[in-house]
Amino acid sequence: MTGNERLAHHDVVVIGGGNAGLSVAGRLHRYGMNDVAVIEPRSHHRYQPLFSHVAGGTAKASQAHRPQGDVTPRGVTWRQDRVVSINPDASELVLALGTRMTYGHLVVCPGIQKDFDRIPGLVDALATPYVSSHYEFEYVAKTSRLLRDVREGTVVFVQPAGPATCAGASQKPMYLACAYWRAKGVLDNIRVVMLVPDPTVFGIPAIDSELERKIDEYGIELRTSTELIEVDGDQRQIVVRTADGEPERMSYDVLNVVPPQSAPDWLKASALPAPGDAAGFVDVDPYTLRHRRHHNVWSLGDAAATLNSKSGGALREQAKVLAGNLRDVKAGKSPSARYSGYSVAPFTVSRGTVVFAEFDDRYRQKPTVPFWPGLARERRLTWVFDRHILPWVYWNLILKGRA
Repeated sequence: MTGNERLAHHDVVVIGGGNAGLSVAGRLHRYGMNDVAVIEPRSHHRYQPLFSHVAGGTAKASQAHRPQGDVTPRGVTWRQDRVVSINPDASELVLALGTRMTYGHLVVCPGIQKDFDRIPGLVDALATPYVSSHYEFEYVAKTSRLLRDVREGTVVFVQPAGPATCAGASQKPMYLACAYWRAKGVLDNIRVVMLVPDPTVFGIPAIDSELERKIDEYGIELRTSTELIEVDGDQRQIVVRTADGEPERMSYDVLNVVPPQSAPDWLKASALPAPGDAAGFVDVDPYTLRHRRHHNVWSLGDAAATLNSKSGGALREQAKVLAGNLRDVKAGKSPSARYSGYSVAPFTVSRGTVVFAEFDDRYRQKPTVPFWPGLARERRLTWVFDRHILPWVYWNLILKGRA
């Protein structure tokens, strides 16, 4: 639904119609809130966890998106527009199409901004036939073709520094491609390089051990404490900064880059981040997900200044906590639910197995099955869950606020 009204009001307004926005909107409607509106400018909803599978050749691009109207929970209003500014003191928004909207409660979850332009030369290089990024839907098919057609040369995969959504997913197409190249008998002809900004491949010893085993198995050249700082698309070269701070040039035949990320620019410019916080994420209590200063404002997902690793897997618990606490407040109570900091990163380490990393906001393992961290080992079971079961659950339950 679109609205051309110049003035509007909703009891609850949700900014963002992605995983976070729709799942929390659906749950709020199920809790009896009948005037919930979602502001989302895109006409299609995208399921980002499948992007890696599309890039790696184990899913079709058509399986990763659906019309936004088809996935908006029944009973929730969809306004196809975008936010221009927020005045939380007046509980008011201004939208791009000219609508001024007031709200009783505001849930801010627009996702995270992909800053391709922060790497000099990257935007121009993406227009060449040899550079891509599976973090944007418009490039996933290109990434798939590039990786499928490689038979020799140097292929470089880049994981960004700083906050990023599902940063570990930078590695997933690499493992899928290596398994494909090995099956085709060409892996030994390809130099595969993975650049990660951190001292280890992930940051949890048990997960590092599993991933390093696969890295050794495929012969991947892992470069830790290394950041991409420039791309020369004409020369097919990159410049990286290593742990000692010295720049180093490297040639590539194919380059797949996950870009730096940040809070959306309009959010950074608003009154919702903490004063003086240049990162620009919404200043919420990381456990109740309620804004620290504006108590009718809430946030979850990548745009919230929570302590957890940003991931789609964190949203199920966050949506349940936020919706429950908002219901408490509307009933005149104090927020009673607390987010545990849970996050998850499924690593597709072959074309039929996954390493399932579950952890909290202090990078301690937090297995779904208590006292059994077995899902952190490479398993076929978690592949079936990640590739087949979870997408069905996402489209049919999560987005409706039922899981």
